[in-house]
Amino acid sequence: MMVLIQSGFYPVAAWMIPLQPPAASTIAQGVDQLYLFLTAISVFFTVLIFGAIFYFMVKYRRRSEDEIPPATKDNLPLELTWTIIPSLICVGLFAWGSMLYVHNSRPPKSSMEIFVVGKQWMWHLQHTEGVREIDELHVPVGVPVKLTITSEDVIHDFYIPAFRVKKDAVPGRYSSIWFQATEVGTYHFYCAQYCGTNHSQMIGWVYVMSPNDYTAWLAASENTESMAQQGARLFDQYNCGACHLDNGTGRGPSLAGTFGKTQKLQNGESRLVDDAYIRQSIVNPNSILLPNYPPVMPTYQGQISEEQVLQLIAYVKSLGAEERTTNGK
Repeated sequence: MMVLIQSGFYPVAAWMIPLQPPAASTIAQGVDQLYLFLTAISVFFTVLIFGAIFYFMVKYRRRSEDEIPPATKDNLPLELTWTIIPSLICVGLFAWGSMLYVHNSRPPKSSMEIFVVGKQWMWHLQHTEGVREIDELHVPVGVPVKLTITSEDVIHDFYIPAFRVKKDAVPGRYSSIWFQATEVGTYHFYCAQYCGTNHSQMIGWVYVMSPNDYTAWLAASENTESMAQQGARLFDQYNCGACHLDNGTGRGPSLAGTFGKTQKLQNGESRLVDDAYIRQSIVNPNSILLPNYPPVMPTYQGQISEEQVLQLIAYVKSLGAEERTTNGK
């Protein structure tokens, strides 16, 4: 709807502000449907309750000083009705929201992975191919994209309204979200958690491209090393291979083929070797003690950045991929 605003002698055309951002991902429709249902049910009960209040105010108003209202009686069917119906609605909303949450929290196995690091006051994004971006993200349309998110300093929040995805970036912790863009275009992303003086400037753009355009953009990038290759350089730079020998005879365990498997710890517990496990092993190695290996690994907390930690993780993942391929699994 367009409205005309008289400004001096010139009419100015102004479009009404849309009620919600465009829906440009496979997740967006499900989120919008749940939100609209919540809005509708809230409006319905608000009108019903306040309508009943005003109706009873008029119908049962006191008409004289001597009027004595009749004693009220219990009405079991009525009480059961206004108890059971709202309860069923709440259970239904919980089930609906839970299914949507579970679906949206499990990225497809074929997802493209991109690593996101928040830092006052910018976003660093890196593709597994090695391309690095600042406050920009290029992705192909129709391809699931998994974002692994962390922070270099304080709590941030990565939010793409058009995709209906939002996740905190917490220092020392990895969180993830995923989306699959459905429309070629340009979309805003923001930091949705107040993080300091220039919080409002911590914004950027997502460029959703056709697969051919994305391939051309990726090929035209100046970076020639993948994240795994960059991690391999760091691995050699810090002489990690002196302890982590491939045959497992070093002072540290072999890393080949370990990612995605379960590791038994010295205290008898078992941990899945995932991104968080590897990060903890790098920055706080004495918190993860393995059988038959002494706690001799130094901490690299403060010596390497979060981006470098992610590159080392990518390198360990590549070792796991090679091992599984070799074994034919």
